[in-house]
Amino acid sequence: MNKITDYKLKIPGKTDNLELIRNFVAGVARKVGFKEDDVSKIELAVDEACTNVIEHAYKNEKDKDIDLAVKIDFNKLTIVITDRGKSFDMKDIKMPEMKKYLAELRVGGLGIYLMKTLMDEVDYVVRPDGKNEVRMVKFFLDQS
Repeated sequence: MNKITDYKLKIPGKTDNLELIRNFVAGVARKVGFKEDDVSKIELAVDEACTNVIEHAYKNEKDKDIDLAVKIDFNKLTIVITDRGKSFDMKDIKMPEMKKYLAELRVGGLGIYLMKTLMDEVDYVVRPDGKNEVRMVKFFLDQS
């Protein structure tokens, strides 16, 4: 693929819409040639990011939108999720020690860990206009 293509979705930030978001992103990933294993990883990472927006940034307020942009260029798929909710500092989020996490039978709190594990790059910024932006990248070819 050597031309840049953009896909966009603006959708109310409600848990009811997570399936639509997953289907949108998975559909684009399949269309541009990702294998099913990578499609599932992309889908789960986006689901985690959007769930974090709904639960933490928007505190389950139903009248706020999530903007998704999927950009395809010659070597990668980039997903940008933008919200207008409460921001946070990614440096404050500690990556879990999985043995301890599992031993304590904890539930939740793995969203950012999963996003970073499933995708090749994950960045979070608060833009100058006050919007929050999560940018995730998956390369077409394994970069390792």
